[in-house]
Amino acid sequence: MSALNDSADLTSASLHDRMLALGTAARAAAAGLATVPGPAKDRALRAAAAALRSRKAEIQAANDRDVAAAAARGLAGPMIERLTLNDARIEAMAKGLEDIADFPDPIGTVLAEWTRPNGLLIQRVRVPLGVIGIIYESRPNVTADAGGLCLKSGNAAVLRGGSESFHSSRAIADCLVQGLREAGLPEAAIQLVPTTDRAAVGEMLTMRDHIDVIVPRGGKSLIQRIAEESRIPVIKHLDGNNTVYVDGAADLEKARKVVLNAKMRRTSICGAAETLLVDRRLADSALPVLVKDLLDAGCAVRGDAAARAVDPRVTPVSPEDWDTEYLDAIIACGVVDGVDAAVEHINRHGSHHTDSIVTEDPAAAERFLQRVDSGIVLWNASTQFADGGEFGMGAEIGISTDKFHARGPVGAEQLTSYKYVVRGDGQTRP
Repeated sequence: MSALNDSADLTSASLHDRMLALGTAARAAAAGLATVPGPAKDRALRAAAAALRSRKAEIQAANDRDVAAAAARGLAGPMIERLTLNDARIEAMAKGLEDIADFPDPIGTVLAEWTRPNGLLIQRVRVPLGVIGIIYESRPNVTADAGGLCLKSGNAAVLRGGSESFHSSRAIADCLVQGLREAGLPEAAIQLVPTTDRAAVGEMLTMRDHIDVIVPRGGKSLIQRIAEESRIPVIKHLDGNNTVYVDGAADLEKARKVVLNAKMRRTSICGAAETLLVDRRLADSALPVLVKDLLDAGCAVRGDAAARAVDPRVTPVSPEDWDTEYLDAIIACGVVDGVDAAVEHINRHGSHHTDSIVTEDPAAAERFLQRVDSGIVLWNASTQFADGGEFGMGAEIGISTDKFHARGPVGAEQLTSYKYVVRGDGQTRP
């Protein structure tokens, strides 16, 4: 079953039947992929990367169509930025697939082994999860990342991209299917849900016989809906309400670089900083400089009394601002009394995604790294490093804020489980 079957609006009955057919094909493909040798999967990934490059004009034309429609609908600027593809981003998708291919095959890895006194050899062996349903919004590059990572980890993928990126995702998925075809692998290993009908999401969340895990990637409302409605286990990627804390022992020039990059490199990604906290000990010297850097870069600053006192352009921060993922050139800013107060603020208001401390005091850094309850914690580095590629994982489906199964960047290894393989020689249990 091709990933790219066009679909007009479907009736409820026909949508249900189409989704069941898609799930049945995915289940069959997953059974075959579980034992496919690593080199065959890598050939498919490299062929898909080549297809992305050779069909760049086709992908760009599809994306132009999506962007024009989004602009006509009044989609917010940051969302259009996430939706937009260009030569560099298409090349990054292709390179990401090649990077995934370069990694060792995780399937079949023996994680541990031991021999019991009765002679039984017990091994814990890495295996695929099976069929993974990925539900995402406006970023079409997720199509390549998710499809590639699922293939590398021996899983079949059912991809449901956002309506805003439907044509872009379809063009990208076609390249992935081309890679599967050229490598002689089942085309149903990567399928794109062939409709923008939101009812398809509801169908996916009930397909327990066909889908093993759901991975949502998008805004907070999408994640919450899926977590509440899914009858299938979910690996959640909640919002990236991330904080940079500038400690009293920070190097100011280092802090300036980290803060500006964490907020303004790309404001629309989940790794962008949304809150700046400054230690009161350093506030007199650091706060005016850090706030001015942000304001001069075009970032709106919403601050407490201390932050408002350093620049009249700072507007009052509300209680809701501390809990908000802006995905825009806006930041909440305030002063705290040391590392423990910063940790308490982050654990109460943050989303347990990614948080950073800037300091030259190793003890303060270790206290922060140990006590902040987030999937990623950094010392003297930008929160924008919250990315599987930057972690050397090639790509990632998202940053999990869960504590079970996977946490932090979800790459190929995190899309696996394990089973116990026991080898004996006629042993029986007394």
